Amino acid sequence: MPELAEVDYFRRRWDPGMGKVVEHLELHAGARVFRGCETAGWHELLQGAVMEVSLAHGKQMLFGFSGGGWLGVHLGMTGELRVESAGYEPGRHDHLVLRQAGGVLVFADSRMFGCLRLDVAVGGPPEWWRQLPPAVTSGGFSIDWVDGHLRRRHRSPIKAVLLDQAVFPGVGNWMADEILWRMGLHPLTPAGNLAGAPSRALRYHVRWVARRAMTTIGTDWSEPPASWLYRYRWAAGHCCPRPQCATPLVREEAAGRTSCWCPSCQPPPDGLTPTRKARPVRTGHRRENPLATSSARPPLS
Repeated sequence: MPELAEVDYFRRRWDPGMGKVVEHLELHAGARVFRGCETAGWHELLQGAVMEVSLAHGKQMLFGFSGGGWLGVHLGMTGELRVESAGYEPGRHDHLVLRQAGGVLVFADSRMFGCLRLDVAVGGPPEWWRQLPPAVTSGGFSIDWVDGHLRRRHRSPIKAVLLDQAVFPGVGNWMADEILWRMGLHPLTPAGNLAGAPSRALRYHVRWVARRAMTTIGTDWSEPPASWLYRYRWAAGHCCPRPQCATPLVREEAAGRTSCWCPSCQPPPDGLTPTRKARPVRTGHRRENPLATSSARPPLS
């Protein structure tokens, strides 16, 4: 599922539509991406409206239109936003099409795990958007915020807590693995072990990874630096990229998700024995790994 930086990349894809009128709207009213929505009024709200606002928060996007219409977008596993040329003929997976002068804004989702919603709100974003938790790069994402949730879920594996979108919006599987690898933490470490002073370090690394990812993936879909765990976690045969560590990377299920980790840099905490046998890292990510045949381990950055 697209994570914080990937979501912002897709949001930027619709930038060419900013300030332009939606001349015509087409949608697949029966598609699952509209679950829970009544699409009958979408044409009235959006046709003739100008796209004025583009926002991203965690794994969600919001586009504001003149007249008070707000289009919420969640990409799910396979959703994407695109811009096509004028005259584009929608395909079977193009569930929402907004035609403007000179171009066409498209929401496509082959598996329909994503979802769309349209709200009306005057003077600002709708209530549900304003009730979202603090963005991890914002001032509201404070040490007290992080520490309080670590204490409340002190027995949960830290990997599970990092994936909680009500606490760490936008952090997904690869970001959580990157954060834990940089901190030297096993994914099954109890969250309570980080309560108190260590919560400051967790907050720092969450924000650091998020901001760096935004400058690469979020800008032009380029890869993070070669020193990141990200570059090695998708394919078999790689070792930990940390200097002086040649330990093969392994996987272990944590919080229902496969976690990539280095058993040397991220040993289990005292008293914790992994319940599943670690498995070699395998392929399976939708983005190409450009270092699939490289054994280089550059310095951290």
